[in-house]
Amino acid sequence: PEGAGWRRVVASPAPRRIVEEATIARLVDAGVVPICAGGGGIPVAMEAGRLRGVEAVIDKDLTSARLAAALAVDLLLLLTDVDGVYRGWGTADADRIATLASADAPPLDLPDGSMGPKVAAALDFARATGREAMIGRLADVEALVRGEGGTRVTGA
Repeated sequence: PEGAGWRRVVASPAPRRIVEEATIARLVDAGVVPICAGGGGIPVAMEAGRLRGVEAVIDKDLTSARLAAALAVDLLLLLTDVDGVYRGWGTADADRIATLASADAPPLDLPDGSMGPKVAAALDFARATGREAMIGRLADVEALVRGEGGTRVTGA
């Protein structure tokens, strides 16, 4: 139950591959800025040599990290409406985490439907590529690209 109605619950698997990855890479190589992986994309499975839709929800952050690693991007930006990742979010002693290194990432109690997937995706990208990810506010995108503000996630 959710409010006065019902919410349908489906599986939420991590993305295994991105069907359009080669096409997206060609667009990027041609200088196009494609908008993709929003909402995680449409989950499909191969059946009898054909793709068919499946009832699932693919996380957009994990999909973005997977695509960014495949495209060998220099920096993954995970943009949201808060200025970074906080330890103790919503409490009087909340503390923004400036840098989170994957090698020594402390366990954080982060909501699954919120900052948890962003941190998991950023850590996955940093570990897989050795490059950085930044998590922060959309309005701060220029500062994040410069490595200022937000939460910097490294593979170290």
